[in-house]
Amino acid sequence: MITGANGFLGQALCAQAVVRGMGVRGTTRLPHGRLAGVEPCAVGDIDGLTPWQAALTGCEVVVHLAARVHVMQEVAAHPLAEFRKVNVEGTLNLARQAAAAGVRRFVFLSSIKVNGEATQPGVPYRADDTPAPQDPYGLSKFEAEQGLHQIALQTGMELVVIRPPLVYGPGVKANFASMMRLLQRGIPLPLGAIHNRRSLVALDNLVDLIVLCITHPAATNQTFLVSDGEDVSTPELLRRTGQAMGHPARLLSVPTPCLRLAAAIVGRQDVAGRLWGSLQLDIEKTQRLLGWRPPLTLNQGLKQAVKGYGREAGR
Repeated sequence: MITGANGFLGQALCAQAVVRGMGVRGTTRLPHGRLAGVEPCAVGDIDGLTPWQAALTGCEVVVHLAARVHVMQEVAAHPLAEFRKVNVEGTLNLARQAAAAGVRRFVFLSSIKVNGEATQPGVPYRADDTPAPQDPYGLSKFEAEQGLHQIALQTGMELVVIRPPLVYGPGVKANFASMMRLLQRGIPLPLGAIHNRRSLVALDNLVDLIVLCITHPAATNQTFLVSDGEDVSTPELLRRTGQAMGHPARLLSVPTPCLRLAAAIVGRQDVAGRLWGSLQLDIEKTQRLLGWRPPLTLNQGLKQAVKGYGREAGR
């Protein structure tokens, strides 16, 4: 059973699981158009009271993708309470019912925000580092992980936790899509003087790891970080994406202190910090325990994202 089956990641995972011969039940909040080869199941809103029994019948593995995701402009009066309702209470309610239904393994898509918001260049996060979430979304994912470990310990249900960084690919929205729009329009960007390092993960690479974690015996009760295995600076990411789009990035070398001042003036320090800050992941544990290597290089992943963006723009 895959939750969030109609989402950016859910659709890609369902499709790949079907290709690999798995029987898939895809759950969504509302009734959704049928995905090829996937048994659909609408479950309503996800919280601590959601009834999952019908969706869980006959399932050996649950892959839980559905979540209240991180948003750049929060409108909820109490963000942490809203994140906890879905990401903590909803997740743990599902896990308890899954264990009671005899589900063998629970694969949970968490977030690198459990580790923290930024790293020093050359000092990446590791899977077994002490968590240090700093925003309501990251905290809710961490609390969900803690509760899941307790349920796994009490019930014997196997648990696999995956913490990805920014995921990009065909159909990507939010900041990555905004970046491609700016590149397409040829707008000069004042980011040429940034010297950071960031990890990303292509959609197909993340899907490949999740599928592996559904069955791999060494994944049992482990936490994994995932990335493309190649870290880039913000200017390099812009250059490579622009090259893939056929719209070379136009970068201006504005000193970082000037960027910080401009961001503070407009109240967007959070966005700006992602542009010049570093966030690196060490995936050595993932590679060593699972024998996993990212199927796509960063350049291949960018080409797929650009191709998907072109299809969306042409509609």
